[in-house]
Amino acid sequence: MWNDAKRAQDLGREKKQLDGVVTTLTGVSTSLADARELFEMARAEDDDATLISVEGDVAAVEKAVAGLEFRRMFHLPQDPNNCFLDIQSGSGGTEAQDWARMLERMYLKYCERKGFKVELLEESEGEVAGIKSAAIKVTGDYAYGHLRTETGIHRLVRKSPFDSNARRHTSFASVFAYPEVDESIEIDINPADLRVDVFRASGAGGQHINKTESAVRITHLPTNIVVQCQNDRSQHRNKAECMAMLKSRLYELEMRKQNERKEKIEESK
Repeated sequence: MWNDAKRAQDLGREKKQLDGVVTTLTGVSTSLADARELFEMARAEDDDATLISVEGDVAAVEKAVAGLEFRRMFHLPQDPNNCFLDIQSGSGGTEAQDWARMLERMYLKYCERKGFKVELLEESEGEVAGIKSAAIKVTGDYAYGHLRTETGIHRLVRKSPFDSNARRHTSFASVFAYPEVDESIEIDINPADLRVDVFRASGAGGQHINKTESAVRITHLPTNIVVQCQNDRSQHRNKAECMAMLKSRLYELEMRKQNERKEKIEESK
């Protein structure tokens, strides 16, 4: 195992997650025992100050238990994984693109508050404002678990600042969250099924990035899945990131198909 750095890193991360649960449970058990002992002593001696202190200790235990209860909601095997977020503006032109930008900023701020590391892998600017699309990689414990329910169509209704008549507009943007695939999971991709395009990166990114064909777009022809990355000045690293995204998309697609088959079997019983 130690000859495989990535495998060792993944196992180390899993151990860290389990250690955190065990440490919390041990702390809860110890704190409750201590609080019980202090409570009995304080009640026997009519020590109000100690009773108030015990109340604070019990409140801290309740908070720790609530955290464990929240963690129980992450029941999917992929929940502890890093994840990718794809944001696409819907129909509606500038208004929809501005809404997509608002969503992008919201997710970036949310991930920052959660202590997740974020990488903006790709961003396509709108003609007037906002973005047409963006791809974000989120790294951290249970990143996918926190973000998986964001998948879907997001709607905004407002008086558009881009409409001189201040009319009400309804805008749509789609968000798709999918887990990063562990290296231990083998996904066979036939190179003949791929179309690889290289192009100059758009938007901010520095002179080198914008003047060389470092951006990469990969299309998986059988499924028509398209991924692209332009955040690095190296075409090779951008391509590697695209392949990681593609593997994750194909894995998520296969898991979805398996779940649909299971549901059909259950419905037929």
